[in-house]
Amino acid sequence: MISFDKIQKRAAKRKGGEKVLQSLLPKVSPKSKLARLSDDRVLSEMSKRIFSAGFVWKVVENKWPGFEEAFLGFDPAKLLKQPNRFWDALESDEKIIRNAQKISSVRKNAQFVVDIAREHGSFGKFLTDWPIQDQIGLLDFLSKHGSRLGGNTGQYFLRFIGRDSFILSSDVILCLRDIGLPLSSTGKSKKDLSAIQKQFNVWAEETGLSYTHLSRICAFSIGENYSVDPEEEM
Repeated sequence: MISFDKIQKRAAKRKGGEKVLQSLLPKVSPKSKLARLSDDRVLSEMSKRIFSAGFVWKVVENKWPGFEEAFLGFDPAKLLKQPNRFWDALESDEKIIRNAQKISSVRKNAQFVVDIAREHGSFGKFLTDWPIQDQIGLLDFLSKHGSRLGGNTGQYFLRFIGRDSFILSSDVILCLRDIGLPLSSTGKSKKDLSAIQKQFNVWAEETGLSYTHLSRICAFSIGENYSVDPEEEM
């Protein structure tokens, strides 16, 4: 196994030095901020990640004020009171991206958010209370109980909502294979995900770094050495 120090030094060399590398690492929000997050902001970010999947992110971002208006500020309680005709009308609303399945996911996830908030006080508190060492378990829960929150969408939701998390991009998977982690061809089996979680837990304990930064540094350490936008994960 390669120590994380070697991975970090390799990433720094590729990016032009440790100072440059550090400038590319996003800020990690404190848990207290995530716990205070309102449920409408959770549903908004959840929906933004869903509509961004397979689409140009900047287009979605530019249209988001229209989404906020069309979906009543993503207030889950308000949305759940709306009749079927409200949801049917959204499929022809030019302020948003008119994808029927993704529109339907907002309705389903509004119920998901309300159900979780009823049990935990808020969705943000639920995310805060879930053990940081079990991201894979949290992603599995989101996939099974939410709508269209599997795969990369769930990972990006956690990252953008402000929860400390890793993203299993192709470069991160390549980095994990490079250190000798025995992963399958996809890197997505239950055995793979368990091994990945354990490795990130070891690195977090070893370095004191956040999972977000561990993931980011891994991505920078290997693969195509792209010019990086600090807002995007490689």
